[in-house]
Parts: sequence; structure tokens; C-alpha cells
Amino acid sequence: MAVDNRHRASQETWQHGGVTAATSSTLFPQGSTPGAYAATPRDADAVLDGLDPEQREVATSLHGAVCVLAGAGTGKTRAITHRIAYGVRAGILQPASVLAVTFTNRAAGEMRGRLRQLGAGGVQARTFHSAALRQLQYFWPKAVGGEVPRLVERKVQLVAEAAARCRVRLDRNELRDVTGEIEWSKVTQTVPEDYPAVAAKSGREAPRDAAEIGRIYATYEQLKRDRGVIDFEDVLLLTVGVLQERPDIADQVRRQYQHFVVDEYQDVSPLQQRLLDLWLGERESLCVVGDASQTIYSFTGATPDHLLNFRTRHPRATVVKLIRDYRSTPQVVHLANGLLSQARGRAAEHRLELVSQREAGPDPVYAAYADEPAEAEGTARRIRELITPVEQGGGGIPASQIAILYRVNAQSELYEQALADAQVPYQLRGAERFFERPEVREAGLLLRGAARGGSADPALADADIPSQVRAVLTTRGWTPEPPAGSGAVRDRWESLAALVRLAEDFAASRPGATLSDLVAELDERAAAQHAPTVEGVTLASLHAAKGLEWDAVFLVGLTEGMMPITYAKTEQQIEEERRLLYVGVTRARRHLALSWALSRAPGGRASRRPTRFLNGLRPGSQAIGARTPGGGGGIERGAAAPGGGGVRRRRGPVHCRVCGRALTDAGEMKLMRCEGCPSELDEALYERLRDWRAEQAGQLGQPTYCVFTDKTLLAIAEAVPGTEPELARISGVGRRKLDRFGADVLALCAGRELPSALDDEGDADAGGSHSGDPWQNSTEK
Repeated sequence: MAVDNRHRASQETWQHGGVTAATSSTLFPQGSTPGAYAATPRDADAVLDGLDPEQREVATSLHGAVCVLAGAGTGKTRAITHRIAYGVRAGILQPASVLAVTFTNRAAGEMRGRLRQLGAGGVQARTFHSAALRQLQYFWPKAVGGEVPRLVERKVQLVAEAAARCRVRLDRNELRDVTGEIEWSKVTQTVPEDYPAVAAKSGREAPRDAAEIGRIYATYEQLKRDRGVIDFEDVLLLTVGVLQERPDIADQVRRQYQHFVVDEYQDVSPLQQRLLDLWLGERESLCVVGDASQTIYSFTGATPDHLLNFRTRHPRATVVKLIRDYRSTPQVVHLANGLLSQARGRAAEHRLELVSQREAGPDPVYAAYADEPAEAEGTARRIRELITPVEQGGGGIPASQIAILYRVNAQSELYEQALADAQVPYQLRGAERFFERPEVREAGLLLRGAARGGSADPALADADIPSQVRAVLTTRGWTPEPPAGSGAVRDRWESLAALVRLAEDFAASRPGATLSDLVAELDERAAAQHAPTVEGVTLASLHAAKGLEWDAVFLVGLTEGMMPITYAKTEQQIEEERRLLYVGVTRARRHLALSWALSRAPGGRASRRPTRFLNGLRPGSQAIGARTPGGGGGIERGAAAPGGGGVRRRRGPVHCRVCGRALTDAGEMKLMRCEGCPSELDEALYERLRDWRAEQAGQLGQPTYCVFTDKTLLAIAEAVPGTEPELARISGVGRRKLDRFGADVLALCAGRELPSALDDEGDADAGGSHSGDPWQNSTEK
């Protein structure tokens, strides 16, 4: 894409890149129901309506640095857009002084749409690259002179030429991987001559000899200089250079932008962090949002260190933890929490224990298949049942609300064939973009012509928008009923049908709108790459699924060697694979299925094993390694924060270990489960514990509850702890009781018999029993 500087922005509008602010739009509805658009809040206070306590804290903490640790499905986008909108509506923030930064055009477009709906139009929401490019375009003539070099969108061809000049032959996969290494080098600010040493120190497995890649990288950079072009990474590098070398330009940017919000902060690269630091200067007017447990792009240079070190760099920052999961059922959340409970490393130490806010749903389904084709066929068969209407005995779930997620794109072929055989429509995510499809481009031209009165049926001149759209698209192959089978004809129909549904939703939300308004909406969606829903099952890699969600998710191919992937060797790489599976699990709202094949092809040896990440979680498997406790929600204020007298902590809610629901009843909290949830009580152990407790109480001359209450004994008999830390996590087992009674309880849980204290009066303390107990009339700690 060439950068056109013929129409430069005025001094007053450079932050928009010369583009005027978009008018109010219904582009991005709030809520999950298609076509449901919320009314604009009447005032600043109304912006806060419907926020939970932690989200409200995010929205109202408008001074100083703020770090929002937001688990999957906890409403982080809602929290930060309401934060910006509240600041603008309350007169605390000027719209033009706010820059919200995220990582995809779609996310930035969604954020702009939500802000407009909240009455905060004019706020800049861009990707790092988009924001940097606007600044580079504006300041280049002043800082360097002339026009910004042409931007090369696809660097693969240039890398191939550089390799040829170095007399290195690369196949298609190697070319892609070497290009990735060059991108990683640039975002980590590694120059070509340093690549071999830095790559080795970082533990990267280079696709070719590191010295060869360094030479290709150097030649690639020389080719760009010779041709006067730049790549996307150069946009950030050059913007950083301009701001570092020209303090006057940096001051101008800082005068313009007074407040920054960064979404998906766990994905920030060192280069992006450097740019952010230059934008900020010495100020702390920054709000970052992220989740270290969703760091899955380290191979591109992303690192959660900036998120995890935020409090170190900003000691007075307010930290807010969002753990209320509004997306997934307790059953899905329970699996997600369990998946991370055995994680290791620094990100695991900061993991968030999610608490579902939804009604209970079905348990996750685990399935082992004989071979990969059988797994694909079984998955397609289950999806066929889910999309069958309820009145016909099916699940009644739209195909667009179902996804099949896999580790690598090469796995999709089997599932495409299986879905086609089952006559289930599907769409490939990460393939051709919706608005770049020929039929969609052609439909857009026809609708634009119809809006101008050039090609619409005169009989439909007074018809509603959906009728006009159907009339236009009928000429290009749309029909009320889909064509039989799959393939190109069905794909074309699905694209046109998606435009028809979009027209129906748009008309319902905008009474009185015209076809011209719909065309403007389509143009805005195309610019933001916000495609309408195509009525088909989504096929996507786990990486491509980040940020999305469906009613039903099928996680397939979960075998050792695929999850974790074979080339994940180090602990850091394996833990990222675990986080990748966690991202997949948390995409599901209600239905979740996990499957694996025991062999690759029919008749093959059943030598494959399901992923280690499900050990202790799927039925019949044993947990490996100790589980790490997760962090609760709440708010922490910096020691010197305004109005704060030190760090304040709010304890997160206790939640059911079976269904994940937040608990408020004291008895349920002690049991760590709802009274109505299934009990895993070991009745024989419970009776042994009761007998032991009676003996201890008799020796102490105290009621039995002074040893342990019935609820605590029930919790012990259900959990059957095997170690002191596991026993200590049970409510009612304090430090003193653990020291006094822990050895006895753990012995009983292990099935060992204890000698009676009366067997040897001279050794009454054996096994943890004591007379003359000092805690008379005490309560449980």
C-alpha cells in the first residue's frame, strides 16, 4: 500500500491523519444479541450503570496509572470503553486528547463504535501501527523532508529475493519462517549482525542456520534502502526515531495526547513499549489491560513482562482484577481454571481464578477416536445434531455459533470434508477476508448503484432496506434457500446471505434509514474488517480464535505432539502451549467438546496419547504436579495513590469447586461447593474422621466442634488431601490446627490406622493428640 501524502492534514487535525471523525453509527452493538443496540446513556453517571464493582473501579479511576488484570470473558472491553466514555461525559477527559491502542483493526473499529454509542465520539482508537503511521505521515516532511517511503505490505517476496542474492534456497515454509524471524528481530530491536547471538540467548529454534538468516536479514534491509520502501516494523522504528531525535515533535505529540489506554497489553513487544514510553514522556496518565494467561504470541516478540512489571515501573498504580466471567458456564470455567492450576512460570504465578456468572450448563465432553478421519466424522455428526432445530430433537444452535479449533491450519482439511459430507455449512477463518471476496465486492458495487437509483427495481423504490437488498442480490445468485451441498457455489451463497442478514439487522436497529445509509455502514465495516456473520461453522486455528467466542466449541486433535506441538521443547514453550489450549477452552460459552485420535489413519497402531494438559481433568486421568492457587479479584492501590493510605486489598469471592458459582452461604463456603452440587464424599473416611474427632474431643474435655466442625470434616472427606498445603486450603483448617492435628488427618486420608492415645498413656501426644489444650472456648481458625 503506497502512502499518499498529496492531501496532508492540517495542524489541527493531524492526529486523525487528515480524516474527519466518523458520524454516529450502529456499527458495533453492545450485548451479544445481533441487532440489539443500546441507547446512548443520558449522562456521565448513566455510563456507569450495569458495571460490576471492579469494572466500575476501572471506569472511575481516571487519574494516575491503572493496570487492569482481566480474565477471559470478564468484560474488559466494556470496562475500558466505559472508562473513556465516563471521563469524556464527566468533562474530565477531552475526546481528542485520548488515544486508545489495540492490536487489530477490527478491535480498534469495535472500540470506536462502542465509544460513539456511549456518547464519546472523537476519541482516537487505533492499532499501534495505524497510530504510528499517521504520525509518521504528518511529521516526516518536517523531520526528514520529502514524502514517507512507500509501504510494502507483504515482505515475503522481498525476503525471497534477499535469500536468492545470498545463494540460499528456501522452500515455501522456510520462506515464511525466515520472514517471521526478521519480523521478530525488528520488534525486539535486534540488528542483523546480532541476530545469531540474540536468537541463541532467547532460545529460539531458527528454521535455518542463524548466520544464514542474519545475512538474509541484512540483504533484505539493503534491498529496502535501495528501493526506497519500508515495511510495517519500520513504521514503528521510524516513529520511535523521529520522537527520540526531535524533542519538539515529541512535545507536540504529548500536548495532543494526554491520556492513553492500551488493550491486550500482554501482547506488547519491546518496540511497541518503547513507542508507548515516548508518547507518555514522564507522565503516568496510562491505563493498560491484559491477562498474562492469554500470552500466546511470544514467537512474534510479544511478552507479558511489561504487564507483570507494571507495578514496579509505576509504584503508585491502581491494580484492578476482573475475575467475574460473563461468557462461559461454570462447567467451562471450572475446566479453564483447572487447566492453568498446574501451570508453571511467572505468568502462572499471576493467573486469575475465574468465577462464572452464568447458569450451569452441560459438562465438557471428552472423546477418544480410533483415527483422525473418525474424529472428524464424529465431530461433524455431533455438530449436525447441534444445528438440528429443537422441534426435530436437535440443539437448535445456529451454525455460526459453533467452531472447530485446531493447533495448525493443516488439520482443517479433514474437517472441511467431514462437514461437507454431513451437509453442514462452514467458513475458514484466516482465509480470504470477507470484504475482499469477489462476490462481496461485486455486491457492494451493485448496492451502491442501487442506492443512487441507477439499478434498483422501480417497483421496490418504496420498499424497506432488506427487500431492496434481496432484489439486488437475487440478480447475483442469492436465493431464499441455500443450494444443496458445499463448494464454491455454497460459499458464494453464504457470503450474499450474510449481507442480507446484515441488512435485516441494520433496518431493525435504524428505523427510517435508507439504502445509502446501509452502503455507508458496509464501507465502515470494510475499513474496520468487521465482517458480518456468515451462517456456517467456523474452522480456525487456536491462534486465530483469540478474541472470539461461540456457543459451542470443539477442540480437536488434542494429542501429545500436537498439543503441545512437537517443537515446543523448553518449559517456557510448553507453558505457552498450555495457555493456547486455555484460550481455546475459554472461547466456549456453553458447549465444549475435547477430542483426540489414537492413530493417524484407519488401521494404524493406536500409539498416540491425549495431551498431558488434561491430566487430572479428564475422567480416568491422574494429575501430575502440584496445583498452583489462582488469584482472586479485587483492587489494589499504590502506597502513595491519591486518597489511599497504603495498599488496599479486597478478597475475591469463594466459589464452588464443582460448578464455579460464587458462594455466599457460610456452610457452602466451608464445603467449597454448593449444597446441591454432586458430592465426592468418601463415606468411610468421613466415619473414621468422626470417630477420631470424638476421641480427640474427649481427651480435651471440649465439644467435638472445637476440634473440627461437621462441615470441615465433610470438606476433608470430599477433598481427601494428600499434603499439608492441600489440607491447609480447606476452610476451617488454620495454622494451629494444622500443626496439632495435620499428621493424624493426613494419615487417616491415606488409609493408615492410628494407635489410640489410650493405648499408651505415657505417650499421649503421639499422633498429634494433646491434653491440657490451651484453646479452651476457642473457635475454628
